[in-house]
Amino acid sequence: MNGNDFMAWVLHSPFHGMLSNGMMLITLTGRKTGMTYTTPVGYYVEGEYLWVITSRERKWWKNLQGGAEVRLLLKRKPAHGIANVELDEKAVEARMYEYLRHVPQAAKPMKIHVEGGKPNSTDIATTAKDRLFVKIKLTE
Repeated sequence: MNGNDFMAWVLHSPFHGMLSNGMMLITLTGRKTGMTYTTPVGYYVEGEYLWVITSRERKWWKNLQGGAEVRLLLKRKPAHGIANVELDEKAVEARMYEYLRHVPQAAKPMKIHVEGGKPNSTDIATTAKDRLFVKIKLTE
């Protein structure tokens, strides 16, 4: 069992409460293969959107470019949404500040120094080159 399998197991289990406030499963369909892929992702809520940060090195998000339907396991309940990818580095930089406001513990692993409660803008710019955000609007 790899790390993703373990996370999926926890998120499906009665123990999901340990992770569900910041982790969910996202299921999407490959554009070329038509196969479905499920992966655990970290998220935060802002307004009517769920926001997911991921590395540009990962491949799953490429299936969401231009917008795509996704299925979610959110707090152990199925949900559906429309996902869009934010790739523009300046937009990612701006979103990083909001992300760190919601998930301040993420600064250290991403090597973003926080001085006087504010993330270092140079560190944010450097990190934004390697990251992107997926914006998900839940649907009925």
